[in-house]
Amino acid sequence: MFAQVIGETTCGIDGVKIVVEVDVTNGLPGFDLVGLPQMSVKESKERVRAALRNSDLPFPSTHIVVNLAPADFKKEGSGLDVAIAIGILTSSKFIKQESLDGKIFVGELSLDGSIKKVPGVLSMIIEAKKSGFKEIYIPFDNANEGNLLHDIRVFAVKNLNDLVNHLLGDKMLRPLKSENILQNAHKDYSIDFSDVKGQLVARRALEIAAAGGHSILMVGSPGCGKTMLARRLVTILPPMTEAEALEVTKIYSIVGLLPSRGKLMLERPFRSPHHSISGSALIGGGPVPRPGEVTLSHNGVLFLDELPEFERYTLEMLRQPLEDGEVNISRVRANMSFPSKFLLCAAQNPCPCGYLGDTLKHCTCKPSQITQYQRKISGPLLDRFDMQINLQRVAFKELKDIEPGEPSEVIRERVVSAREKQVERLEQYGLHCNAQMTRREVVKFCQLDNEATKLMERYFAVLQLSARSHDRILKVARTIADLAGEECISSKHLSEAIQLRTSIKS
Repeated sequence: MFAQVIGETTCGIDGVKIVVEVDVTNGLPGFDLVGLPQMSVKESKERVRAALRNSDLPFPSTHIVVNLAPADFKKEGSGLDVAIAIGILTSSKFIKQESLDGKIFVGELSLDGSIKKVPGVLSMIIEAKKSGFKEIYIPFDNANEGNLLHDIRVFAVKNLNDLVNHLLGDKMLRPLKSENILQNAHKDYSIDFSDVKGQLVARRALEIAAAGGHSILMVGSPGCGKTMLARRLVTILPPMTEAEALEVTKIYSIVGLLPSRGKLMLERPFRSPHHSISGSALIGGGPVPRPGEVTLSHNGVLFLDELPEFERYTLEMLRQPLEDGEVNISRVRANMSFPSKFLLCAAQNPCPCGYLGDTLKHCTCKPSQITQYQRKISGPLLDRFDMQINLQRVAFKELKDIEPGEPSEVIRERVVSAREKQVERLEQYGLHCNAQMTRREVVKFCQLDNEATKLMERYFAVLQLSARSHDRILKVARTIADLAGEECISSKHLSEAIQLRTSIKS
């Protein structure tokens, strides 16, 4: 007898529908699995066999052929176990084929028949909804991923017996209730900008970076607060929208990094990889490409501490993600695109010893060492930082000041107000912040008055700016004007943007 069941797996960060075809015929006992299954899928034969028997469900002692369509797509993971088991029971006439209409089954089977958690369930639910399916059955431990979407019934199942009883109509399961994923979106951070002493220029630069989504490079001697400031950047970013929260949760579900019980990613991600990271781990890769740190930082912050210590080849891979907001990876098995709209924040010392330009300690590096150290960051990559600022050491008087600095909550209110202006202005172009503007939007929304135009013309020649630098300065100036609540970019906004762009060259 023939049966057809719909399952799902993942490809990149998206769900992929798999048609599980099962044919049970008379003949010598056997179990053939075809359709380009990888090793984890091939091993499902033994898991399914043991799970059915230990659940007191029939397993035919005849010849079984299971085909996973489409046959030219390589299947990975263990999430097709449940669909295969249901297919065998249906082809044995234990379950009626009509009871499977409009349903998708996802989950890994344990030998005792329990259904185990699998990664990427949220992506599968999104794909099921897109494809018009009415119901999807997922592992119980993935339940917190199942209540995020409306207009599709999601059932969280503990074991194979519960699922079979539901399909037979003996003991019905209740679908999960969808919820507003932003109802508990407020995040109380353990760190705050009020902890920072001094560094007024850096605080201002980070506020501008957060308001416009601009990349920023901080250069300063050891202990001046670069890392401390960077870690607090995420506390002043605007709360994620529902679409952004779903995107981030989907990515972390795919790579298996959701917290236990599938907690939602309601706060913006902050990723800080070690400088020994490989190019594949940073950008993404592998035989079947997997997301890297730039994708795990999507809608959040990617912080690269000690920037010159990273391999130059690895850093050069950041050029495309910074320009395009996505990573395109081509392999023999697959071509995939991963989203990578992140705020890049980097920090470095000015020289190998760290004290070049310091007000108290003398630099002991030779000029050749300083030149070699600074050349580790290529000009094209440096040109992609919207702001490049110097930090000086904090004075003793500032460090001992008992008055707390401005808290993150107050700064965040200004950032949110500026972002709202940008969304209103750019939403029709599919953009959400000034840093995402292309040349077309820069020409339209970054008009300068006469005084600002003359100032830009003078500095363009003096600083030998590239066309990219010119546009990035205008984007930062647009954000500064938004923070000030002004529609027109004046010379004071442009002057601050130029200073924040060129301060480390002085």
